[in-house]
Amino acid sequence: MIKVTKTVMPPFEEYCNEIKDLWESHWLTNMGQKHQRFQQLLGDFIGADKVELFVNGHMAIEMVLQAFGLKGEIITTPYTFASTTHAIVRNGCVPVFCDINEHDCTIDVEKIENLITPNTVAILPVHVYGNICDVNAIKNIADKYNLKVIYDAAHAFGEYIDGIPVGNYGDASCFSFHATKVFNSIEGGAVVYHDEVIGERLYELKNFGIHGVEEVCGIGANAKMNEFSSAMGICNLRYFEENLKKRKEVYKIYVNHLMGIKGINICELKKSVTYNYSYFPIFVNENEFGASRDEIQLKLFENDIGSRKYFYPITSEFDCYKENYDSSLTPIALRKSKEVLSLPFYADLDFSDINKICKIIKKMSRRNYF
Repeated sequence: MIKVTKTVMPPFEEYCNEIKDLWESHWLTNMGQKHQRFQQLLGDFIGADKVELFVNGHMAIEMVLQAFGLKGEIITTPYTFASTTHAIVRNGCVPVFCDINEHDCTIDVEKIENLITPNTVAILPVHVYGNICDVNAIKNIADKYNLKVIYDAAHAFGEYIDGIPVGNYGDASCFSFHATKVFNSIEGGAVVYHDEVIGERLYELKNFGIHGVEEVCGIGANAKMNEFSSAMGICNLRYFEENLKKRKEVYKIYVNHLMGIKGINICELKKSVTYNYSYFPIFVNENEFGASRDEIQLKLFENDIGSRKYFYPITSEFDCYKENYDSSLTPIALRKSKEVLSLPFYADLDFSDINKICKIIKKMSRRNYF
């Protein structure tokens, strides 16, 4: 089976060596030496001096929204993973869904202002598939209406905009280090922020509000990253650039095969962005291509090739939300969700496997490339 993704892991002996001293210290959690070291290395790597680690990317988003004390409406998009919308709702806020761009699936900045009301407190844009939002336009809107901007940057680890690390934009950016991501710490996440007060609040929230052995200053949760995850992060950082080069080559081969096929659309890349090549989604126009997205997925599965409808359905179509939202108000997001298919994509994907995948897709075209 050719899987949709393959978790990045360091050499076995290297990870064992990294965690060996944990058997001596017996310090497995509560922000020990591995946690502190990973936090420092991570900050240096992504160009951020203020970083807080979390048990996962979802808690990073949920905690940072709480740290800012946001209550009201938050403008975001439904074209995202469940975590983004859930984090807003679990904080007692109301998600207001803005449609996305046709070309890169990020929030359509031309439609944000029409959604702002006296109850709007923030914008939560999502960097999708490594495609970066229009950060400058979003900043201008936020400044005009005095809104916070918190980015869901789960797909954007290690990326730059005109040489500036992506985490530097907005009031905060949240990253995911889940096992399926381009960089992982088994499970994990981080918030990059700028305000020291927010940093203090994030620390409280992830550690029960504890400040000392006998001092609990606030009501918090348990969202700390453990030492084993921190150790995996330390190891995987060493291989990020090497894996990035391989992923770029995989991307190029896919593009060479599929670019220009009528009915198969691929996200545009911006010259200003240094990409991490985290995913390879295609968007299938059934009328032009001659077969549907679902038919392609089934054919790939019949040939032992995995793929994923990522993202489908949009979050406003979830059972827990659909009664309160009209998905026709975000028509591009709705359509894209019905067209998208993420193909197998990882650093060690064999070139012959890519050729096999693309050959199957090409044969399904009404123009039939063979």
